[in-house]
Amino acid sequence: MKQEIKSARLAVPNGHFSQATTIEAKGKMVFISGMTARRADGTIAGIGDVEVQTRQVCENLKAAVEEAGGSLDDIVRVDCYVRNIEDFPVIHKVRAQYFRPPVPASTMVEVSKMVKPEYLIEISAIAILPEA
Repeated sequence: MKQEIKSARLAVPNGHFSQATTIEAKGKMVFISGMTARRADGTIAGIGDVEVQTRQVCENLKAAVEEAGGSLDDIVRVDCYVRNIEDFPVIHKVRAQYFRPPVPASTMVEVSKMVKPEYLIEISAIAILPEA
């Protein structure tokens, strides 16, 4: 069972993430590559709209982890790459609709370029699926 680690020596997170999580490492580890706002048909969702793109990215993460036999609750870590760090509040608003507590540990950084100029966000993830 994933658990959030809290410490009086750490500031409360300023977004929808945990400072740290712990989980017994029995089960299957799933490493999800950076997901962008590409739909299954290859088109890009929400060009120019980070909220729509974040929703598509979360749907893509969900599809990947479910195909592996898990759920979003099994994701313990996400790394977010964004074109504009000022989009932090909007991105976390969407993430809060997908990730229930205890939420994954997370890093978010602003990058100058992505594979396609239309991409505003990319998220990679690590999940631990419990033994069946």
